[in-house]
Amino acid sequence: MDEQQYARTAFLATRSDKVLFALSAAAAVFYFFLLLLYFPIGNRTLFMLLVIGQSFHLWQLLTFIHTVWDTEHEPVAGYVDLSVDVFITVTGEPRSIIEETVRAALAMEYPHTRVYILNDGYVAGKDNWRESVEVARELGAECITRTKKGGAKAGNINNALRQTNAPLIAIFDADHVPHPDFLRKCVRYFADPAMAFVQTPQFYKNAQDSYVSKSAWEQQELFFGPICKGKNRLNAATMCGTNMLVRRAALEEVGGMAEESIAEDFVTGLFLHERSWKSYYLPEVLAEGLAPHDLGSYYKQQFRWARGALDIIFRYNPLFRRGLSWTQKMQYLASASFYFTGLIVAVYASLPLLFFYFGLVPLEIAGMLLASVLLPYLFLTLYTIQLSSNFSYTFNALAFSMAAFNVHIAAIFAAALRRTSAFLVTPKEREGGSAFGYVVPQMLYVALAAAGLIIALEREGLSASVVNNAAWAVMYVVIFATFIRAALPQSSARRLPSLNLSPQIKRVADQARR
Repeated sequence: MDEQQYARTAFLATRSDKVLFALSAAAAVFYFFLLLLYFPIGNRTLFMLLVIGQSFHLWQLLTFIHTVWDTEHEPVAGYVDLSVDVFITVTGEPRSIIEETVRAALAMEYPHTRVYILNDGYVAGKDNWRESVEVARELGAECITRTKKGGAKAGNINNALRQTNAPLIAIFDADHVPHPDFLRKCVRYFADPAMAFVQTPQFYKNAQDSYVSKSAWEQQELFFGPICKGKNRLNAATMCGTNMLVRRAALEEVGGMAEESIAEDFVTGLFLHERSWKSYYLPEVLAEGLAPHDLGSYYKQQFRWARGALDIIFRYNPLFRRGLSWTQKMQYLASASFYFTGLIVAVYASLPLLFFYFGLVPLEIAGMLLASVLLPYLFLTLYTIQLSSNFSYTFNALAFSMAAFNVHIAAIFAAALRRTSAFLVTPKEREGGSAFGYVVPQMLYVALAAAGLIIALEREGLSASVVNNAAWAVMYVVIFATFIRAALPQSSARRLPSLNLSPQIKRVADQARR
């Protein structure tokens, strides 16, 4: 995908779009208060869980609409003549991946750069850590090999900060290959002396390789599309850890990258905004990385992201940080609280099962009255998401976000209990072994729903309650089946025309082969 193809996810809300957003918000509020005040309560515990779940959905929808309401903001750019240290963080990745990224970094079209491999494989106990030294020597880069443990990726970057001195720092993960024009397009925003970092998308160049990698990219499109663009006008761009350019002075002011969290990037961005530094998300694909190949890799990636993001709530809560504006507080809370989705999905999915087996319901509703209100609300919500993404948001993206509920729940408990979680680098090659261990809860749900429906039909026939709950159960079965499919042996996904490598990356790859 090049910049022109990526532009299909660009979104600028027109006046009619904003009317639709307002209607969607109004429908969500109306539905919430209808549940709260109108329908007779069944089981009070389930009713409270239903209200909590709907409160979460209302919060997520309203903050989403607030974010994407205006995505046109762009800061002033100008001529800047600042040198750049390029950091490529390496933790034992395969030599071929490191070489491709280093070659691309050396080929960037900017005069004042020094490229460093930040070699963390030694302290991580990787057998191939010497390969990074060899790659640097052969290609003309420099290698900083860390010999003291601590802080994972953040510690690796901080170690390099102490040994370099350029005013700007470009950071790439080992598998994220920069385009030649990355620096030329990003540096100009540092004409503003208050600009702390410029973030570009994490695009997956291997999205066509498997069902999992394709779905993982589709899941990311909404975030790296309208959500990140909308955060610009609120000065709340998310620091994502790779494909970014950072001002050294800003990093030094907050003590470097945050080593206490496995989401060092997200937390560091919070600290920078707290000190009134500015940020910008540049919505152009200027580097291309690797998506998880299989479900095991996807699980590790999602757990790390969820566990680290939830530190924002349980450890660095923005509500109590004085330097942030209220809109910045809300943006950080909205982004971090997304990972409560898994807990809410588990609660909602359990409601049909509790009816099937025990006849318990949160609300006493006759006939299809609830559906007559629910369906318009759901339609407006989904249409709002589709419209804001220029209709690029797929069912697989929705299903992966919901069906990975067990990943989110594990992360919630780890974050709430302050358990130490290792920084697990997403594997860059396919993992062996069966992946069905990751989807046991989803398979169990399918079995319980099928058996429970039979029990409910025998108990009361095809009543309105049975039909309503069966419809909800079928919806969750379909969603979970999408995730269960990801545990099957992976074949290549259908090749998508929009996911071909850009001419710039092809040129860099050709240079690497020569």
